[in-house]
Amino acid sequence: MAAAVWYEHIKTCKQSGARLGRVHTPHGIIETPTFMPVGTLATVKTMSPEELKAMDAQIILSNTYHLFLRPGHDIIREAGGLHKFMNWDRPILTDSGGFQVFSLSDMRKITEEGVHFRSHLNGDKLFISPEVAMEIQNALGSDIMMAFDECPPYPAEYDYVKKSLERTTRWAERCLNSHARSHDQGLFAIVQGGMYEDLRKQSARDLTSMDFPGYAIGGLSVGESKQIMYDVLDYTVPLLPQDKPRYLMGVGSPDALLEGSIRGVDMFDCVLPTRIARNGTTMTSQGRLVVRNAKFARDFGPLDPECDCYTCQNYSRAYLRHLIKADETFGLRLTTYHNLHFLLNLMKQVRQSIMDDRLLDFRDEFFEKYGLYENKSGF
Repeated sequence: MAAAVWYEHIKTCKQSGARLGRVHTPHGIIETPTFMPVGTLATVKTMSPEELKAMDAQIILSNTYHLFLRPGHDIIREAGGLHKFMNWDRPILTDSGGFQVFSLSDMRKITEEGVHFRSHLNGDKLFISPEVAMEIQNALGSDIMMAFDECPPYPAEYDYVKKSLERTTRWAERCLNSHARSHDQGLFAIVQGGMYEDLRKQSARDLTSMDFPGYAIGGLSVGESKQIMYDVLDYTVPLLPQDKPRYLMGVGSPDALLEGSIRGVDMFDCVLPTRIARNGTTMTSQGRLVVRNAKFARDFGPLDPECDCYTCQNYSRAYLRHLIKADETFGLRLTTYHNLHFLLNLMKQVRQSIMDDRLLDFRDEFFEKYGLYENKSGF
């Protein structure tokens, strides 16, 4: 029986070593490297599925923890699964809920069996184990599910990270054993190990021996510097199978998307473009632009003259500033649309640059124009 999710390699960039590929899923093919907009509660904030399709979002991510709390996976199963529930017929990835549970540091208790925690909504006592995480995601019916893992904080002591990753490995095996829909849902494991090279190697070795359909790199973009993250990728990505998708979790700044792609990562996700859009901060071809600033009050040009998105083709910086200053939802929709389009278009350019064997040149040109050589913020 064919795997529900599998990777097809198309080309390796001669200049950078980055790879061009396709991830095949039950709901369609994902051209990689790709960026996945985050739809935490079965919706990408302020965007409709039709708008996401118009900007050519190939896959979106939803959150197991949040959907477990509301509306509940039983309701979504009754609706026919997450695709039908939210009217999205392209691929969906659901994370395991581990990161959200572990971020509730003062409201949770980790045991070998699973995690006891209190709902951030009403304080109810709840429990998620590897088996429960699989039950929820099987009910959601996502194309790609994530194994339940422990995401250690940064910084963390070596002994803690070692015990944590070993528990994550045991949990990954339990996830495999309780995954009830392997015929139409792919399950990815998550490599942990903090910032310790030998622990990353241990985690990758143990997890790849179980032959998951894909592998994620977790525990990064949690407060460490960009250079530390790139160093971890340098020695971790080569440990992952070449014939499986590689997913870097929680990363979405333009510089990190480019540097991650150069290092062989296929999939990325992050709330960054939607979150900063709601504060009036946008990504443009010339760098970060805070459109709510007073200097744009009489600027009747487009947000980004080089962008062909719906926002830039129809509305001015002055209008966007007015909407955001007036707390009008339409303004948040327009800046969100632009930021998502910007990153999705960036990944199209990355894919074309791999095809043309010039990704390093493209990175340097982009960084120079975007101001990343002077501005280290990443967006």
